[in-house]
Amino acid sequence: MDINDLRSLFTVLTFLTFVGIVFWAWSGRRKAAFDEAAMIPFEEDGEESHKSASVATQRR
Repeated sequence: MDINDLRSLFTVLTFLTFVGIVFWAWSGRRKAAFDEAAMIPFEEDGEESHKSASVATQRR
């Protein structure tokens, strides 16, 4: 096995990994989680955001 075989194998594995990530991201099971994450910038600064901020500072 020479270097070109290794390069070809790495290219195929990288492509398969990319295709797997694309299918994972576009799967119907992930839609709800991604929709929720997409709305985070539009949420008002309420008590929930203050709770998570205080928890983050307590962990430090």
